[in-house]
Amino acid sequence: MDNLFLIFLSAFLVNNIILMRFLGLCPFFGVSSRMETAVPMGMSVIFVMTLSTIITWFLYQFVLVPLDLIYLRTVVFILVIASLVQFLELFFKKQIPALYSAMGIFLPLITTNCAILGVAFLNIDNNFGLLSSLVFAISSGLGFLLAITLIGSIRERLENAPIPDSLKGLPISFIAAALMGLAFLGFSGFMGLSL
Repeated sequence: MDNLFLIFLSAFLVNNIILMRFLGLCPFFGVSSRMETAVPMGMSVIFVMTLSTIITWFLYQFVLVPLDLIYLRTVVFILVIASLVQFLELFFKKQIPALYSAMGIFLPLITTNCAILGVAFLNIDNNFGLLSSLVFAISSGLGFLLAITLIGSIRERLENAPIPDSLKGLPISFIAAALMGLAFLGFSGFMGLSL
């Protein structure tokens, strides 16, 4: 059995899905200009990442592998994620309208988030069992939330900072993200963790 704590720590800090693996950069830069949008996006990613990991793991282990259809995993995983997001959007709209209103545009944005698909592939590539896959998905989602929250708070402060006009907006955000990536790179020596 895999060491679940090491999987958690590795996915959360050492191999952060955004800052070290560079997956999910579109919502990272597109939705992180305010904390009011960054936090709900991070929470939505955790939710969808966890559910899609469970479904894709079962489909891979009990359908694709036994039928020798492993080459279809990309198409199947994309269909699962897109269908899951659409189903959740309809379910929330009908059953929990307050949550649907709170999530707003964030659920459809998750369909195009490559971090969700990346975690599904990493679970398969690392030969994780179901429990290890769940821990990896949740910790990757929490790492996404951490990174998008940090950049959201930094971008809010940078709005009032005396920055040259040529660097305002996305250029300074890219610089801040690069510095965050360097800071997270320091965790790579932490207990020699890597997945």
